[in-house]
Amino acid sequence: QVQLVESGGGLVQPGGSLRLSCAASGFTLDHFAIGWFRQAPGKGREGVSCISSSESSRYYVDSVKGRFTISRDNAKNTVYLQMNNLNAEDTAVYYCAANAGLCTVMPTGYDYWGQGTQVTVSS
Repeated sequence: QVQLVESGGGLVQPGGSLRLSCAASGFTLDHFAIGWFRQAPGKGREGVSCISSSESSRYYVDSVKGRFTISRDNAKNTVYLQMNNLNAEDTAVYYCAANAGLCTVMPTGYDYWGQGTQVTVSS
């Protein structure tokens, strides 16, 4: 069974940090670009970050630059999103996704999606 499973979400106070994990099973991520997306209440799904299969390309949307870091460990078949200095606007369900193309934060073209993990930033 091909699937992606996110983990690491939870409740964190403003200014805190959280590390999300995206673990693949049923296939290997070596040749896939991986993107992180999020959906806040009342808003559509938006791209956050992406990383190429070789790690030669990384991209972050302006709202998370300097705060979030994407990385991957192909030996563990896992991609991570380190989130620092979190604020209330980061509250959302976070999804990871895989595609066989280029690193992009546009959701079209991604072949596999996880079920999401909830991140809530609140005091």
